[in-house]
Amino acid sequence: MPDRSLVLIEDAEDPRIAEFRGVRERDLVLRQERFVAEGTVVLRMLAAAHAAGSARAEKILVLKNRVQGVSDILDRFPAEVPVYVAEAEVIDQIAGFHLHRGVLALGRRAPQPALGDLLTGLGSPTLVLVGCGISNHDNIGSMFRNAAAFSVDAVLLDETCCDPLYRKAIRVSVGSVLSVPYHRGGSTQVLLSQLAEAGFAIWALSPAGDTELRDLPRSDRMALVMGTEGEGLPAEVLRAYKSVRIAQSRGLDSLNVGTAAGIALYGAALAQGRIG
Repeated sequence: MPDRSLVLIEDAEDPRIAEFRGVRERDLVLRQERFVAEGTVVLRMLAAAHAAGSARAEKILVLKNRVQGVSDILDRFPAEVPVYVAEAEVIDQIAGFHLHRGVLALGRRAPQPALGDLLTGLGSPTLVLVGCGISNHDNIGSMFRNAAAFSVDAVLLDETCCDPLYRKAIRVSVGSVLSVPYHRGGSTQVLLSQLAEAGFAIWALSPAGDTELRDLPRSDRMALVMGTEGEGLPAEVLRAYKSVRIAQSRGLDSLNVGTAAGIALYGAALAQGRIG
């Protein structure tokens, strides 16, 4: 490990680890752009994000008997990032639940790029996933995990979507929230208008879509747009843009957002020649 001293925490009320206290009941993402990463896989993703400058690690808390097992990951952080260690009983008191993964890290996100700057920096072919009104943290996390699996260039979320840096969303994404470029903010109309102006072929996912996914035509700049489960995308979006559907058995209203995102991105990646 680099020249870093491990700091033993023996009291769950120690102010040095205050941000980790009761992480199940609260989230830091709305305060100073901070977030909590949980588990070794996400810690590894945070190390990569720290090195790339897309996020910054501030401190790490590790179960004492897990230090050796994650030492290779800890080595990737600068020596100035403090690493606190605690016994299982203490760390469970800090977190507010049994932390079987044994690893927590406090990070701070870098300022997100303006939407125009993000789109300008994308190459060709480009695949973008857009979320409208996705308020479930599990679905947001699944969308990012699928986006990473199919090398999506960016995820765009409107202002009504929940923040992808909530602890649960990060965990469900297996840290992909920290690796896939994204922008959150603005209305659905603004996001889609800027995509259209940037030359993107915009495809709105709907069970009643005009085009079946297997017939999706190739486009060098493609955006897939997903709405909430149940209500789906607003009628004005479906009227304004081309729509695509995923063929499925009769009698089922729709697929889970995460599942639909994975299938749709597979189809889009095939259409662009990214896979297969």
